[in-house]
Amino acid sequence: MLLIVTALFVVAPFSAAAQSPSIANYQIQVELNPATKRLTGRETLVWRNPSTDVIRELQFHLYLNAFKNQQSTFMRESGGQLRGEYINATSKEAYGFIDVLSMRVRNGENLTPKIQFFQPDDGNTDDQTVIRVPLSKPVGPGETITLDIAFRAKLPQIFARTGYSRDFFLVGQWFPKIGVYEPAGTRYATTGQWNTHQFHANSEFYADYGVYDVSMTTPKEYWVSATGLMQGETLNRNGTKTIRYRAEDVVDFAWTASPHFQVVEDKWRHVSIELLLQPEHRYQAQRHLEAAKAALAYFDKYLGRYPYPNLTIVDPPFHASGAAGMEYPTFITAGTAWGLPAGIRLAEMVTIHEFGHQYFMQLLASNEFEEAWLDEGINQYYEGRIMDETYGRKTSVVDWLGLRMGDFEMSRDTYVHLDNPAISPSYANTWQLPGNYYGALTYSKTATWMKTLEGLLGRPLMDEVMQTYFNRWKFRHPSGKDFIAIVNEITPRRLDYRYGPDMNWFFNQVLYGDQVCDYELHMVRNSKQGANYRSTVTVYRLGDAKMPVEVLVHFDDGSEKRLQWDGKARSETFVLVQPGRVEWAQVDPDQTLYIDTNLNNNSYAIRTSAAPTAKYTAKFLFWVQNLMQWLTWLA
Repeated sequence: MLLIVTALFVVAPFSAAAQSPSIANYQIQVELNPATKRLTGRETLVWRNPSTDVIRELQFHLYLNAFKNQQSTFMRESGGQLRGEYINATSKEAYGFIDVLSMRVRNGENLTPKIQFFQPDDGNTDDQTVIRVPLSKPVGPGETITLDIAFRAKLPQIFARTGYSRDFFLVGQWFPKIGVYEPAGTRYATTGQWNTHQFHANSEFYADYGVYDVSMTTPKEYWVSATGLMQGETLNRNGTKTIRYRAEDVVDFAWTASPHFQVVEDKWRHVSIELLLQPEHRYQAQRHLEAAKAALAYFDKYLGRYPYPNLTIVDPPFHASGAAGMEYPTFITAGTAWGLPAGIRLAEMVTIHEFGHQYFMQLLASNEFEEAWLDEGINQYYEGRIMDETYGRKTSVVDWLGLRMGDFEMSRDTYVHLDNPAISPSYANTWQLPGNYYGALTYSKTATWMKTLEGLLGRPLMDEVMQTYFNRWKFRHPSGKDFIAIVNEITPRRLDYRYGPDMNWFFNQVLYGDQVCDYELHMVRNSKQGANYRSTVTVYRLGDAKMPVEVLVHFDDGSEKRLQWDGKARSETFVLVQPGRVEWAQVDPDQTLYIDTNLNNNSYAIRTSAAPTAKYTAKFLFWVQNLMQWLTWLA
């Protein structure tokens, strides 16, 4: 291919360079044919054995084969739909695939004939999303192997994060990607093992850190943006152009191409922000940018520094809404609609949510196949904090035509209004969770019990726990037990063992268990006893969960008393003798137990009072929640 114009850009290196182990490093050249929706690519992978083991085979993900036909595990589990979007089952062109044309060890063995499909999770022999490749010459401890790979792929019609819609392309999970080899002691590995799961309907991804150097060739009229920083652009004589991007210390690489983007640029401190909008959404630019800056500032203050110099936000067209709400390193997709009122903050919510994944998906690189709550759920918790503190606790998601709802309120409602909140623990391999409950258990329930943990610990201690977790485990693949170990390390000594020697009792119920929390202020009684009143306040534990709880008692002389209960028995009756009679009482007055499934039974009044007795109205905005359901369970 002849080159006629070259434009090169001098860019600063990634500030995160050399922070990660850089185990899987890629050089890729790929060409997109928009007419056929096909990719032709060549990939050089340099992989380092991170263990003391001798590695005798390699394992790879071929994610695009999830869309090859109706028999793949992804399609069987999803029924050909995800987040309300369906693949066009009658159109052969709607499907996608990836083929490895050749795989060779640099200056060595031809591995192509040794490639084997296998199915480690479900034995579905029709699934071709994972391969193993035996090696004649093993990779020793700390050694590297260089592979040259040729591949071709067909992008699917977008309905599940990746693919095409008309002339819009979101290219994710698109190249042969090596799995994660976990040395003994990593997460739950007792011996060295490959962790390479099939692509499931409700699962996302798990990958090692590395450097990506990727050149993408498209028609010259397409705007192309990707993970990392642009290194240069070359115009080719055949009407195409080649854009080169480089990213360091990242776990994945995605890109987008379209001739229609309206590009808006901005900056927050050290971070350059590139916003790629659909023309009809251009007027919503500031909504996206302000939300991104709010998220950048909040995480910087309360969790840790965003170490990369850039952030790209992609606004997919309405006809490609299956690409909305997805995260890749330094590169996220948002989602909005023409005419969206300012008081319905969906664009803000999805921008903040997807940016949060830069911490839990990217900087911590949680295993989303096995412990999705570590990314999705904790991120949903931070979404609630940022949205409610930026746009108002009761109005952050909706403040329109008299309808109001906050972000934490929406997460809690999603969980507590399940037909069976005790359907399953939220700790499980994602494909083994009850399918229709995956989002509520992983996102909403986790955010709700994280808010409860914050209530028990207090915000300053919660922030100390989260900052310790982030700083200790970034670039290191933490597990759930690693997160809990930090809670147990810090909490007892900071709170003088208020909750015992550890917080395992809490996690055993809300994460590993299916217990439901519901405390009721059952009854208040007063009887005259000489110059005083003898008052009884009875509290019931209606759910199986056992939590420490406080009871606020209000007397008719205006005085108040707070009573403590360990919450373990089925009921507790407090007897109070004093001059004033009890006018009303409330269990959990500060709503510490945010996971309590019924707030309407938390108070009891002798007579109607204007006092703040926590009268909770029935939840409205039902239609709004349904409208936003697909955004509630963002990737």
